[in-house]
Amino acid sequence: MKHLPKYLRQRWRYLAVTAETWPDATVERGEFQRHLWYAAQNLLGDAGSAEVDLSVVRFETGAAGFEAIVRTRRGESDRARAVLACLDGVAGDPVGLRVAGVSGTVRACEEKYMRGGPEGIEQSHVAFEGRERTAETRGERVDVRVDDAFVGAATLDI
Repeated sequence: MKHLPKYLRQRWRYLAVTAETWPDATVERGEFQRHLWYAAQNLLGDAGSAEVDLSVVRFETGAAGFEAIVRTRRGESDRARAVLACLDGVAGDPVGLRVAGVSGTVRACEEKYMRGGPEGIEQSHVAFEGRERTAETRGERVDVRVDDAFVGAATLDI
């Protein structure tokens, strides 16, 4: 069977997505894909989610977040951004998503917007609420472990 000529092929756009989670959260590609489809279906309906046609092309997880490239049809990147904005959690873990940029090819998307994986975490001991606690630091952000959960703070809060 012959391939379609270039002018008849489907055109795609690629969204570079960066996400932050709590340090103890684990997000996998399949779970992210499933929650992305559910969010599209809830926001746009069956026909709308089929038109947007979201799929995860690349997925790289890190200590406290992940980076992904999400594919959508050309002309649907605004609705794809809206779907991503509706996603606030994956598999019971809260997730903060940000679209770093949109590109026409996977390679250009990786070169322009991907940083080579989520930033690393440093563990330290900090004084928080009058006690010494363990904390995990990512740049200016600090996640302080309080009992069995984390509290988000900035370096000035400690």
